[in-house]
Amino acid sequence: MRLHVAQQARRFGPGQGKAPWGWGCSWWGWGSLEAPSAILFTWTGGEKGPGSEPVVADLCLLKRPALNTFDTLGLSAPLLKSITEMGFETPTDIQAQAIPLLLEGSRDFIGLAQTGTGKTAAFGLPLLDHLDPEWDHVQALVLAPTRELGQQIAEQLEKFAKHKKGIRTVAVYGGANIATQIGQLKSPRHVVIATPGRLIDLVKRKAVKLDRIRHLVLDEADEMLNMGFKEELDTILSFTPEDKCTWLFSATMPREIRRMVGQYMTDSLEVKVNQSATVNQNIDHQFALVRHSDKSEAIARFLDLDPDLYGVVFCRTRRDTQALAEDLLKRGYRADALHGEMSQAQRDRVMLRFKQKQLQVLVATDVAARGIDVDNLTHVFHHSLPGEAAYYTHRSGRTARAGKKGISLALMGVKERGHLNRLSRTLDIEFTQAMVPNPEEIVHARLSTWGKGVLDLPVGRGIPDEIWEQMSLLFGELSKEELLRQVVLTELRKLDTGTKADLNQSAHGKPKRDWGDQDGQGKRPFRKKPFKKPYKSKGHHGGGTSTPQWEDSKPGKPMGAGKANKKHKKKGGFKPGGEAPWQGKSSGRPGFGVKGKKNRY
Repeated sequence: MRLHVAQQARRFGPGQGKAPWGWGCSWWGWGSLEAPSAILFTWTGGEKGPGSEPVVADLCLLKRPALNTFDTLGLSAPLLKSITEMGFETPTDIQAQAIPLLLEGSRDFIGLAQTGTGKTAAFGLPLLDHLDPEWDHVQALVLAPTRELGQQIAEQLEKFAKHKKGIRTVAVYGGANIATQIGQLKSPRHVVIATPGRLIDLVKRKAVKLDRIRHLVLDEADEMLNMGFKEELDTILSFTPEDKCTWLFSATMPREIRRMVGQYMTDSLEVKVNQSATVNQNIDHQFALVRHSDKSEAIARFLDLDPDLYGVVFCRTRRDTQALAEDLLKRGYRADALHGEMSQAQRDRVMLRFKQKQLQVLVATDVAARGIDVDNLTHVFHHSLPGEAAYYTHRSGRTARAGKKGISLALMGVKERGHLNRLSRTLDIEFTQAMVPNPEEIVHARLSTWGKGVLDLPVGRGIPDEIWEQMSLLFGELSKEELLRQVVLTELRKLDTGTKADLNQSAHGKPKRDWGDQDGQGKRPFRKKPFKKPYKSKGHHGGGTSTPQWEDSKPGKPMGAGKANKKHKKKGGFKPGGEAPWQGKSSGRPGFGVKGKKNRY
């Protein structure tokens, strides 16, 4: 392993571009390097010129240290106390490898890790240790692509800084009252969490100054570029000092981010954590073949089958999001929509209801769902498959957090199998087919859950004596079996299982049908051709063969031909200076045919 690393580093050594340096490799004393869990690259800007090559100063393989608790990462005592109160014990891969490096605070940093791995704590904890409460200016800036993600980061930083006295943070984002945010910025703030658009507005109004910040954090940098914030990021970075430390966290590393790294970052450390498996291994990836018109009912059936289901449905467009949420509400499910056309107050209200589990399912777009940090999500539904693999990673990463299990279910048509196979190859995951439950399955599952709930109720408690006597007189004449049948029938009538028996499509695109048992075989029943009446002539009476009626008419002319070929005279259109078409010897009606109004009464 050591010789292999040296050979890789030597490829960029002297003789390629005439760089005035020699190659070298720095080794970290973290045990054996036989199975590295991350790769650390150290980049330095070389002299650019004709024939020059990129300059790589160090190439290091990092073996994850045996860090079982946060106590060994070098964090301060107030932060450790907050982490313990929040229930965190073992750091994730990105936290264990990023926090010790970021605590040094002297170099730029690039962290690549999948969604749901704890990147907020990876940069938030060392960032708080770098702040000085005695300074009354903005010391750190955190940029997030969406309002929800900005709010999530602000909430986490406030919890982490609970026992660090004097640390003040503020979150500014679009959709909220800018006057209120300007008032908040008038008091000293050490950390500003912002979305790019609102931050530029505040800088232009001179409500916030960024010329003295020491740390800049770009969270979900790939998503910011996908949302078109490239120019805004360039503008914001021009407001910041050159000697700051820039920390960039992302799930992927597209070309535009590489450009930003080369332009705005120097001597940066890059850590890739578990990039060979870009999707959480605790997620069960499934797909169901249904028609587009049946997707709403299919989701409703999954909700009926599992009353404890708690998840998010992702749609591509705002129209699909709103339509699906309204349809689920009409069916009686606890659902609501979350998309960009909603005001900030509406989005906050919906997210609060969802976090408090007043909503069973949240229907959202990809952009609006960024930053949804809700624990214990059991399912993620894909109403439409995303166009890029990165979006599928972000979607499915909403579930199976903190070591728990989750299901990512894609509702798709037969023609989308090719796209699903491409996602499977790109992300190196395996999709298994799930069947949309039939009404019979839903009835059995719901009645079983209802029956267990009845048995779990305390016996003979909570019923007033008067009501008990009244019900005893009312049902006293019924036997146990008769009473049980009536109770089950009452619960059965409450279940609405839809109209179609089976929503699943076969691999050939046709919906599956249950024809039942026909003559002991599972074949489609025989269907006779529709009854066809024999021809009977109108002009023939009595026996013998009949002849067509047009034989008695004029030769060569079938019946009705004269009427069909009759030419109707068209009345001329109105010409300026001439006689109007409705004037003259006509019946008084206009020549262009106006329908008369019928008397409705």
